[in-house]
Amino acid sequence: MAKISEQTRLEFADAIKPYQSKITATLGKEKTVLNAIANAPDAAYKKLMLCEDMIYVASLYMAQNSLSIKILEVKNNDALNDARKILYKAIIYLEELVTNIIDIPYADLAKNYEAIIKVDVNKRYYIVRKLGLAINLLEIAFGDNSKWKWSFVELKGRYVVVAKNLIDMRKAAKSYFNPNDPDYETTVLYLRLLGKLVEASAASYRDKYELSTRRIDDMRSGIKFLLARQKLYLALNDAKNAEEVKKKAIVWKDKMDADQKAGSSK
Repeated sequence: MAKISEQTRLEFADAIKPYQSKITATLGKEKTVLNAIANAPDAAYKKLMLCEDMIYVASLYMAQNSLSIKILEVKNNDALNDARKILYKAIIYLEELVTNIIDIPYADLAKNYEAIIKVDVNKRYYIVRKLGLAINLLEIAFGDNSKWKWSFVELKGRYVVVAKNLIDMRKAAKSYFNPNDPDYETTVLYLRLLGKLVEASAASYRDKYELSTRRIDDMRSGIKFLLARQKLYLALNDAKNAEEVKKKAIVWKDKMDADQKAGSSK
């Protein structure tokens, strides 16, 4: 790699100033909001806002990386790592609203939905897509050989859990089958996306187990995502596909149990 001149470094430092200023301002706003919402009745709505703010901050860090590649001709791993940490914060804000539990019963989420009842499905779908896009762009920016390759399985998995829990499935199941419902189109798109996301996370955790960690908890996570896919099919009255996914989950569990048994016998 060619040595970067001082002039080029100064050019880069000058180019990122507007981005850094916006990052500082947005994170300062975050602290102010957090100090104000401790017992506020609109705390849930403010956390949704903070989630979007964190996505914005992550995009600014990724923009800094793009400038680094353009001006310095080198990737800015510090900016990308800051973006990764910030996207975790965005997910955590959603986890505080709808939990981080993939197989949580609907009854346990009902009270959570009451706290964000004014947020319609269009807004929820928008946030989910925006967060997913930011995560995908960050993964691309890091590249295939990044040391964070397998950590993205967890990041995406946590994202998929909040994406699933953010939609009220009882309302969604009704809207899905009623073309006259004002939320029909968005609900159909949301649930289609959700199905793809859950399947992708299941496959990613299985790959992580097979190709990297051999940790049973990764395989268990893959199975949980498969069963979440089964429940989505059941919610949409698709018994045939639900049964196929259930069979697949059983095969995966048998494989996991066999691997455990083989490991313990060594």
